Amino acid sequence: MRLNIAFILTFSQLIAVNTLWAQTIDAGRGDLPLTVPSSYHADTPAPLIVMLHGYGHSGATQDHYLKFSSLADQFGFLFVAPDGQQETRGERKSFWNASQACCNFYGSTDSDVDYIMTIINNIKSRYNIDANRVYLFGHSNGGFMSYRTAYENSHSIAAIASLAGAEATVAGPPPQSPVHILQIHGTADGTIAYDGDEIVGNSYPGAIETVERWAAYNGCDTEGSEEARLDLEKQLPGYDSTVTRYDEGCKLGGSSELWTIIDGAHTPAISDSFSENVIEWLMAHPKVTADSANAAD
Repeated sequence: MRLNIAFILTFSQLIAVNTLWAQTIDAGRGDLPLTVPSSYHADTPAPLIVMLHGYGHSGATQDHYLKFSSLADQFGFLFVAPDGQQETRGERKSFWNASQACCNFYGSTDSDVDYIMTIINNIKSRYNIDANRVYLFGHSNGGFMSYRTAYENSHSIAAIASLAGAEATVAGPPPQSPVHILQIHGTADGTIAYDGDEIVGNSYPGAIETVERWAAYNGCDTEGSEEARLDLEKQLPGYDSTVTRYDEGCKLGGSSELWTIIDGAHTPAISDSFSENVIEWLMAHPKVTADSANAAD
């Protein structure tokens, strides 16, 4: 009988773990798969990563490319990859209403910032999310969207990482709170140019201008320094990427960083370590306030 009870308990625990992995969240556009690590416990605040796909893609295809969800157990974060709006005309591609340049080509008035923040707040209402470790990752149009969401909700977003995205066409005043920024960009990107360009007559800043703009927003010295090299692209030889940091003199909880993939394309053939590198960077950049810094001391 004891063996049967032990078996029942073990089987129930396995079901509970599997159920965590099969969770969904609805923020007004239908159910979204929500990855919850098996280590999650309601008594312990956990990080949250929201992945935003590129133009014409989906959350599922973006995660298939980068495989963030498969790393949730290793790093202990909750993960969601929502879908943007669908165009009402033309090829009816999916998009995010992110900036003048990218990629609201048919004049939608729906706010994707509100949608993303509703997702975050709904997850917070159901799970114990660490308010200082809410992160965004975006590719291309999703990168543009990450910048806009962080700018308008700087009190809630700890850090963002953008692969081949860019900031808004026109710089605004600094956001209310500092946000850690990572821009990853290939110099041979033929879609969102490393040095900036325009899309249907609307300009966007290049990678360096984007990062330096956020360095200024965060109160950092806008003279960056090259600190390291990384292997981010498996088809390019050796350590193909430079790491430039803007982290001197920054406001508490803010910094800016650029990973330049030399000869990298818009959708690089990512190295085996790419996604882990990005997630490790995010996890190392929580939102830090005077209150949280004092509590840590």
